[in-house]
Amino acid sequence: MMMETNDENLQNDKSFDTIEINPPQFEEDDSAKSYIHENSISKKNYSDCNQSISITVEEPQKVGDGIGVCTTVYNVPGFKKTESITLRRFSDFLGLYDILVGKYLRTGHIIPAPPQKNIIGTTKVKMTNQQNEIKPSINNDWLESRRASLERYLNRTAQFKILRTDPDFINFLESDEELPRAVSTSTLSGAGVLRLFNKVGETVNKITYRMDENDQWFNDKINEIEVIDIHLQKMYVATKNLSLNRKELASYTGHVAKAAAVLSACEEHTELSRALSQLANIEEKIELLRSEQANSDFYILSEQIKDYIGLISAVKDVFHERVKTFQNWEYAQLQLTKKRENLAKLEGSGRNEKLDWAEKEVDEWNSKVVKLEKEFTNISNQIKIEIEEFDMQRVYDFKSLTIKYIEDQMAHQNQLMKYWQAYLSTANELV
Repeated sequence: MMMETNDENLQNDKSFDTIEINPPQFEEDDSAKSYIHENSISKKNYSDCNQSISITVEEPQKVGDGIGVCTTVYNVPGFKKTESITLRRFSDFLGLYDILVGKYLRTGHIIPAPPQKNIIGTTKVKMTNQQNEIKPSINNDWLESRRASLERYLNRTAQFKILRTDPDFINFLESDEELPRAVSTSTLSGAGVLRLFNKVGETVNKITYRMDENDQWFNDKINEIEVIDIHLQKMYVATKNLSLNRKELASYTGHVAKAAAVLSACEEHTELSRALSQLANIEEKIELLRSEQANSDFYILSEQIKDYIGLISAVKDVFHERVKTFQNWEYAQLQLTKKRENLAKLEGSGRNEKLDWAEKEVDEWNSKVVKLEKEFTNISNQIKIEIEEFDMQRVYDFKSLTIKYIEDQMAHQNQLMKYWQAYLSTANELV
């Protein structure tokens, strides 16, 4: 599957990613060299191991420079194929998310959000391409970050049974045809502006409206989610700064290596010159090692935390959807009361010509009240199920990424120790 890596509002620079879907690994692969943490599979959501789906996004490419290939392999009821090749733009991901939200959010299902558009990153890549400059630090880092984000988004969406068996999700993964362009996902489109105004309206509604909550479970969970969100935000900033500082440290280590090499070249003492030369070699290796550590900080830790901040936002969305359902139910009750009062007045005044219409209105609003009460009960029950699974998945995911991060850091530290131990004998030989 190939996906556009540029934003919709920069349509002249269409980039695609390749998505490969492979059978999932239920056990950790110690030989894996990638820094991209594989999304864990919930034992509860995937209790039936015969149903498997794993998605890998790789080799983002420019359309004009070549076309990538996506091979998909899965074993999930509802899929017509076991292997397929398809192409997808970045806007297709946003369109898929909008479709899933429209279908399932109102019933209380958590819908993972795709990575947000990065106009600054897209513009940098576009300007670099227009100037025919090769800047791996700009192009490769940004494309790799987006590639990994899209990969995690699809895998996280596939963790939810109702989403991975959805016809639109299946079509997204295995259809050979190009999907209709999701123009509403463009930031500068009319639909995008309207969506922005709707978000502002919903934000105001969240601030101004306070629901009279009768279920203490929701009060406790909402407060818990708020606290988790606050501290995840702080953790994300800290880990992102850690990665940036580690990259800076790697750069300074490279400067030390170059300085030691120059000093070695002008040193007349043979043994000291050799020791300085070996020091330069060691510092070069350590520079690469610290760059790898920075990638580990970013992809294994920082980006995973960023994903969970987005998932926490999705949890807040289902809570707010429940509040909106309650508001609709409350409004219907208010209208029913008014219609009943109006009917009583008409019956008392003897104006029989309007009685039939008034009785019809009472029946209609009474039906709406019953329907909305049922919807409110259903969404409340579904949210409790979703949050229970979310909590289980969160513990499992954070355990997995913590273990992976610790093992990765230990491997780097062990390698660093070997470098210095090897150099120590050379330093001791100096007279």
